[in-house]
Amino acid sequence: MRLPLDRALLCLQLLLEGSSVRSAERITGVHRDTILSLLEVAGHRAEALLDKHIRGIRVRDVECDEIWGWVGMKEKNKTIDTDLLGDAYCFVGMERNTKLILAWHLGRRTAHDTRLFMGKLREATSGIFQLTTDAFQPYPPAVERTFGIDIHYAQMQKVYAAARDGEQRYSPAEVVDVQVIPKIGMPDYERICTSHIERQNLSIRMGMRRMTRLTNAFSKKWANLKYAYALWFAFYNFCRTHKTLRVTPAMESGIANHVWTLEELICS
Repeated sequence: MRLPLDRALLCLQLLLEGSSVRSAERITGVHRDTILSLLEVAGHRAEALLDKHIRGIRVRDVECDEIWGWVGMKEKNKTIDTDLLGDAYCFVGMERNTKLILAWHLGRRTAHDTRLFMGKLREATSGIFQLTTDAFQPYPPAVERTFGIDIHYAQMQKVYAAARDGEQRYSPAEVVDVQVIPKIGMPDYERICTSHIERQNLSIRMGMRRMTRLTNAFSKKWANLKYAYALWFAFYNFCRTHKTLRVTPAMESGIANHVWTLEELICS
């Protein structure tokens, strides 16, 4: 691309800090089509980098969850029979102690996409570890098919109270009970948890403008949403210092020895 490197990095940094494409256009003076082309290039490189470095990692506790978004229009409003519009769920697997994003998969909330996600998680990890997911029904058969008995797996099901009038859109429902359901192996009850991955979902919504709730921000193309996710996860693993760990998740996991710059992430 003819865009100078410093301006390109500024555009990407703005996108990673929660700015929209059009606000980045106004700040930098770079046309929005160029910013989207830049996002495509960066997303491709980020995805390749994650595939290269996040593979066969020894882990202890893994939490998985799905985060909902939509492309073009919400599923209930879709009038075209295509898989490139409508609801888009991103499955995310994170190591609880190092906060490293191990695997992710953008697709539908279906059994098929759950199996694809578990296949990616299998490639990213090694050894026997403890896995916790929510109560989504396709998880147990997908975990059993992918890992067999070489895993300690449990589901955590939260029971919510009915939302009060006027709060269902703006406030989370109150959790009144939590049910822990062991599925495979002998999971440690003290370590069955999904709080960390749910907090990661908040980081995603704060860092990606297209995932902000209750606004007019959304992805118009499935590919752009996928590039944005790839860039965000690579940035989170290698460039963003975790406030509790005081290092990046990649450093805590031993796959990096310093905080990467965005330039290293994109140009390496």
